[in-house]
Amino acid sequence: MTDVLLVSGVAGFIGSQFVRTALERGYDVVGLDKLTYAGSLDNLTGIPEDRFSLVVGDIADLTLVGQLLAKHKPVGVLNFAAETHVDRSISGPDAFVETNVLGTLHMLRASLDYYKTLPAEAQARFRYVQISTDEVYGTLGKDGYFTEETPYSPRSPYASSKAGADHLVAAWYDTYGLPTVITHCSNNYGPRQHSEKLIPHMITRALAGQPLPVYGKGENVRDWIHVEDHCDGVMAAMERGKLGAHYCLGGANEWKNLDLVYRICDILDEMKPRADKQSYRAQISFVTDRLGHDFRYAIDFARAKRELGFSPKINFASGLPATVRWNLDNPSSINSK
Repeated sequence: MTDVLLVSGVAGFIGSQFVRTALERGYDVVGLDKLTYAGSLDNLTGIPEDRFSLVVGDIADLTLVGQLLAKHKPVGVLNFAAETHVDRSISGPDAFVETNVLGTLHMLRASLDYYKTLPAEAQARFRYVQISTDEVYGTLGKDGYFTEETPYSPRSPYASSKAGADHLVAAWYDTYGLPTVITHCSNNYGPRQHSEKLIPHMITRALAGQPLPVYGKGENVRDWIHVEDHCDGVMAAMERGKLGAHYCLGGANEWKNLDLVYRICDILDEMKPRADKQSYRAQISFVTDRLGHDFRYAIDFARAKRELGFSPKINFASGLPATVRWNLDNPSSINSK
């Protein structure tokens, strides 16, 4: 019998890629998604229906999650479902607490109830994996890296809600014995990303002839990881991670925001030149900085490399142009979101 995973947030950018990763590794997947603005059924196009089923519902629905666990008997629960956009969390934090904190609480409660019903052999295999973010650690200066030992210091409503969820997961391990693992990723990129995120946002606006808004002076730094590498790391954490452990998954690929926008413009200049032959760089504009804007994120993934065998495989030199090309080839997908 094929092992089954219950995966939340499967219609989102990262969750939909994880479904593909799981199927490639021989798992069947039951997906749970609320289908908010950030999720799209288009993200699931091409996934074989005989090995994947989608349930439209809320992770905060304790009864529903419990029913899915009892029916499908998964060997793992992976919680990708989250409100993720920092700007939206600043203007409307309530939804972030409801989904990221309370939703996680109910996922944990249902998972623990299910775990208690399993025989010892099945309990030994079961894992609950919480997909978190490096933003729970706060901000870095020009030097240093986040590690699993970095103290939590969230600085936005989004990061705070993810930190709260992480603490609940840790408590369910320490207090109740639920076998958990938490992963922390840096900024993701790749196909099927929502157009509110930086890379597809810049591509979409550039092609529409609109200004390319860069916060402050564009000097904030982010570490970028391809979504396929991230999902490989999550899978490794589920299969080989130590119980109760945290694993940082980074791309060793730091870019200043302005330099990244420059690079996107240069790639577009090559792939789809403007009618007037000017560079898309002419569309860059600088806007008032985001409230509480973290200066720099960077991850030391030595532990994940040592314990999980994790190492990013897709470099930015090929991954970014491929991402731009995907967005050019799928304009209806990004513009409809």
